[in-house]
Amino acid sequence: MATLSLKGNTIHSKGELPKIGTQAPDFELAAADLSDKTLNDYKGFRVIMNIFHSIDTGTCAASVRQFNKEASKLNNTKILCISKDLPFAMARFCGAEGIDNVETLSDFRNGNFGESYNLTYVDGPIRGLLARSIIILDENGKILHTEQVQEVVEEPNYKAALAALQA
Repeated sequence: MATLSLKGNTIHSKGELPKIGTQAPDFELAAADLSDKTLNDYKGFRVIMNIFHSIDTGTCAASVRQFNKEASKLNNTKILCISKDLPFAMARFCGAEGIDNVETLSDFRNGNFGESYNLTYVDGPIRGLLARSIIILDENGKILHTEQVQEVVEEPNYKAALAALQA
């Protein structure tokens, strides 16, 4: 288990993130149109996975806004905003905010993404949701950078995530 904090209270996610330099685990997530997306759908693109527990919280929404802003500066890069929120809720948020440079994906169907990437909270009031994390992949799905945010209410290190794409 990974030990994290929610407003100073200890909570845990299933485990550690996959190791840098390894192949990212495959996944099946629901897109906004309810189609299935897998890791193979992003082959040939660099990928930023912005993972969070719910778009309806301020910090999660801020991360989607920030990555949407950064997306226009990135070449050959897909930004995937991943949570267990229903695709309808994420589409509604993005529509209301004018966010169109990121792709929202949901792990609501089976939770396999959270399990494969060790991101499911296993205790505390938000157990069952996904831990706030960033995972950066190269064009072949190899992991270049990871960050599991230690204090749930804090934003990820955007600068470090984006720098991983420059290396």
